[in-house]
Amino acid sequence: MLRTGSHNCLTDVHGISVGHHTDREAASGVTVVLCPEGAVAAVDVRGAAPGTRETDLLKPENLIDRIHAVVFTGGSVYGLAAADGVVRWLSERRIGYPAGDGLVAPIVPAAVLFDLGRGRNPVPPVTADWGKAACTAAVSGRFETGSVGAGTGAVAGGIKGGVGTASEILPSGRTVAGMAAVNSWGTVIDPRTGRPWEIEQEIAGEFGPAAKRRVRLPARVADSDLLQNTTLGLVATDSALSKSQALRIAQMAHAGLTRAIRPAHTMLDGDTVFCLASGNPDPGEKDSSRILEMNLLGEAAARCMSRAIIHAVLAACSMEDVPAFRDLPTLP
Repeated sequence: MLRTGSHNCLTDVHGISVGHHTDREAASGVTVVLCPEGAVAAVDVRGAAPGTRETDLLKPENLIDRIHAVVFTGGSVYGLAAADGVVRWLSERRIGYPAGDGLVAPIVPAAVLFDLGRGRNPVPPVTADWGKAACTAAVSGRFETGSVGAGTGAVAGGIKGGVGTASEILPSGRTVAGMAAVNSWGTVIDPRTGRPWEIEQEIAGEFGPAAKRRVRLPARVADSDLLQNTTLGLVATDSALSKSQALRIAQMAHAGLTRAIRPAHTMLDGDTVFCLASGNPDPGEKDSSRILEMNLLGEAAARCMSRAIIHAVLAACSMEDVPAFRDLPTLP
């Protein structure tokens, strides 16, 4: 029987904390995943319109094998400024890649979603201070979800999107967890049933009775909303992975994204999934058992991604003329 971690969230993986900075008037924000002890990382980009920083470093053939944070931010291209603040915050605490003469270089990949024009100004006033604030707010336990951080201004298939998270404990005792900032053109809700596409992935009633309602989706908005998309995801495990193995898990996690959001990976989405691995290698592990573990990790990562996406929509709050799932009318 499947079971979740103690908090059913990304921070169930050892060494990871999560913080948000939320500006509701700007309808935008920043979410930071901190791994100050370092984590092996990889990224897989499937959307055709991504906005990213430092992702080339994560390719298996490149030098850096451990990173110290990942930034999800609103603000589209303007939002990448938030990563500067995360770098500064880490460097002030001497966290980073050794750069000689006592210097460190924090490795902080980042990805943006498009939420321009949803707040008081056309462009959210994202600065490095937003990134620093998210770091200062980071916790290693349960963190807030829904219309917070990078999900503050997010919209998912015509209803309110947001940030969601989920975790799972494997039979081996290893933990796998996922987090998503859902801002998709595709819908998380099956219009035929009025329920989330992947509701059957629920573990131990985690979605609550509200998710069992059959809701009526609003009419789709104008085609211009095609320009305002991107779902950002991150999966993590306390297993030990190489960069190549972490890439494979990120690729498998995308299956959970495409099952939970339909359609996904469109021409104007920047769908991006990171994978972090915080464990240390076991020198006695056999290749055959490693292959089996990779299969189980990837399968769990996909499930966690689907469940995180559903949690994001269930936890979101309505925003001006964008209704949240919780406020949609129930079908007879």
